[in-house]
Amino acid sequence: MNQSSPSKKYCPVFYLFWDIHGTDILRFLFFIVVFAVPFLCKAGSISGVVKDSVTKETLIGATVYLEGTSLGAKTNTNGYYSISDIPKGKYTISVKSVSYQEFRQELNITTDDSRRLDFELTVGGTLAEEVVVEAFRDSDKSQITISKVNIPVEQIKQIRIGGESDVFRTLQLLPGVLTSSQISSGLFVRGGSPDQNLVLLDGSAVYNPSHLFGFISTFNSEAIKDVELIKGGFPAEYGGRMSSVLNITQKDGNQSEIDGMASIGAISSKLSLEGPLGNGSFFLGGRRTYFELIKAALDGNVDIEVPDFGFYDVNGKITQNFGDDDKVSISGFISNDRLEAADLGVSFALDVGNRLAAIRWTHIFEDNLFWDNNFSFSRYQTQFGGDNSGFDFLIRNRIEDFTLKSALEWFNSDKLTTKYGIEVNAYNFGYLQDFDGTVGDNDDEPANETENNQGELDLNIRDYNYSGYAQANYRPDELIFIQLGLRGSYWQTAEKVTLDPRFAIKYILTEDVSIKAATGIFHQNLKLATLPDFTFFDTWLPTDTTVGLSRAYHYILSLETMPIEGYNLNFDVYYKYLENLSELNTIQIERGTTTGDYFFQGNGQAYGFEVFFQKSVGDFSGWIGYALGFVEAEFDSVNFGTPFRPKWDRRHDLKLVGSYQLDESWDFGATFIFQSGQSYTGASSFWYSRLPGDIKGRPRTYPTQRWGLRLPPSHQLNLYASYGWDLFEDVPAKLILDIYNVYSRRDIWFRRFVEEENSIVSEDFLLLPILPTISFEVRF
Repeated sequence: MNQSSPSKKYCPVFYLFWDIHGTDILRFLFFIVVFAVPFLCKAGSISGVVKDSVTKETLIGATVYLEGTSLGAKTNTNGYYSISDIPKGKYTISVKSVSYQEFRQELNITTDDSRRLDFELTVGGTLAEEVVVEAFRDSDKSQITISKVNIPVEQIKQIRIGGESDVFRTLQLLPGVLTSSQISSGLFVRGGSPDQNLVLLDGSAVYNPSHLFGFISTFNSEAIKDVELIKGGFPAEYGGRMSSVLNITQKDGNQSEIDGMASIGAISSKLSLEGPLGNGSFFLGGRRTYFELIKAALDGNVDIEVPDFGFYDVNGKITQNFGDDDKVSISGFISNDRLEAADLGVSFALDVGNRLAAIRWTHIFEDNLFWDNNFSFSRYQTQFGGDNSGFDFLIRNRIEDFTLKSALEWFNSDKLTTKYGIEVNAYNFGYLQDFDGTVGDNDDEPANETENNQGELDLNIRDYNYSGYAQANYRPDELIFIQLGLRGSYWQTAEKVTLDPRFAIKYILTEDVSIKAATGIFHQNLKLATLPDFTFFDTWLPTDTTVGLSRAYHYILSLETMPIEGYNLNFDVYYKYLENLSELNTIQIERGTTTGDYFFQGNGQAYGFEVFFQKSVGDFSGWIGYALGFVEAEFDSVNFGTPFRPKWDRRHDLKLVGSYQLDESWDFGATFIFQSGQSYTGASSFWYSRLPGDIKGRPRTYPTQRWGLRLPPSHQLNLYASYGWDLFEDVPAKLILDIYNVYSRRDIWFRRFVEEENSIVSEDFLLLPILPTISFEVRF
């Protein structure tokens, strides 16, 4: 039965206008009308929520469709779906999700039938028997997901590095996602720096989501339900960043019974608890490192110099259901870190803290109208001070972000879905920069909001941003899918109004071959200040009238194929032009009063090619990814105006990932990374600066071309194995062996130049050697 035009019989108003034998421009104008106002009539429809049958946790990205038709939908981040324009008749509805058994049910639809159908899926089979990384191929062909990556949390938990499963570490194994070093958990996506990534936790922005030393991110995998990365060309609902979007959703918690997990590893331990609460659930999880024990064991090796550091993080969430149509959640996140070193030639201390609190309310107006509201408070603060070869430095920074978001998602028909939203941001910034100054006795204390500390800050800025957007996914026929969007913003401190159009299209060439393209404009008002040799902390400032808003133009072309069932082979080509980039002004002598006093301004471009080959089914699964990328920046006040490549230009990037499930107890896996070496700035000569009474003075090096040299290539092999069994009755346990850096190749973290006996010598600071770890976890 052909279901390609289900609305023609039951919605004659639509086709009365669409079938007019007019010009294409008339049809385009009609599409704009459809985009802005409701349909005047509709056929049958179904909508509802898809959940886990045991925990009652909503499932994101579950596919609901009517067999033998083109009618279907994917659940959104709240587990909600809606299918409209269903003609009268009998159908078989199919509901699928990764690692769950398929659910099928007979369904009888009558004219204008509007029905609420909630589904509960049962876990079935093993992860290896399902698609483990939905990186480039759509399980729902009605979605335009260009440059979008969805990684199931169970896959993240399988990949261990240093005994820890980590979101950022797993994403770094995809082509086009780079790191500044093997211990960095920062994401450099397609030539963009980490500050150009919008990182959202339950819809709320998180700043500097990395634990100190960069080894792991601040996100505990036990607290996470879903991970989505959009590497470019993202839709209009996302703004304020110009590179990528990482959208992380936390667990609501088990609504049926109390569950828990405890883990003891070589680097950290974690504990989580979840269960029913009222008419909903709760989740609470925490993690803490004890790296001081590892360092004590390494201190006997004189060749290994590792700073002291420690961290903890806590995630919490309470969810309550008020009937079938209303859901309220309150979530929180706390992270604290401290890193200190006095014996590395560079003496420094770094304190970092993250705080996040949010309340979210979702409401279903009717079968095809979904409302999502979120109010959040995010606070990030850092202090970094010390001495680098007689060069004293001190940076203090605080950013507070109050954000209100409201979005209306409207499933207009089987051909059209629209979304409208507003966003208001209120920022408080505090910043102090003191280079070659005198670090006081209390400089190792983290900055706070007392009047004394406030008086030490050079900049105290309040900023407001106001944004609104509209976007539509439209399917004119069975082979073409179009996404249109427009985002408008007013940036108060910068005194600018911006309009960001977004466009994406997908064309299905054959059942197993699709071609996609996307383009758009993306603005960013936040600036990142960072010292050249220490990129594992972020210091944020807003754009004011003295600097321009950063802007990016994205152009993406993608070819997605499945040459053999269970194998994907995909190609991406991208180009980004970047305006008003920022480079920290490290030669500023006097304390500035504006953002322009701290940054040089310039332009740049990033372009490259990515190939991804994946085996996604069977006992053995994995992928091979390769990316060739070029990044170039040009500043009038940097490098004498000559173009240069930024530090994160890695050029060649090869990733190999494999996992093998031997039986129900044993799992094995390996990851291998090869990358071109990162760029660094050399030194050509040195001189002494003298103060009155200073006999010799302090040595100063004269740099060569900015980032003009490149370190040796970086490569590393990691292995892991896990064995699972029942410790007691119904108490699953797992023992995990992880070997980090198997052949103990210590890559260079950074290279600096110092004066020694009236000459310049280079000093390399090396990364960690081989690090075998054992961890044990139990679920109760």
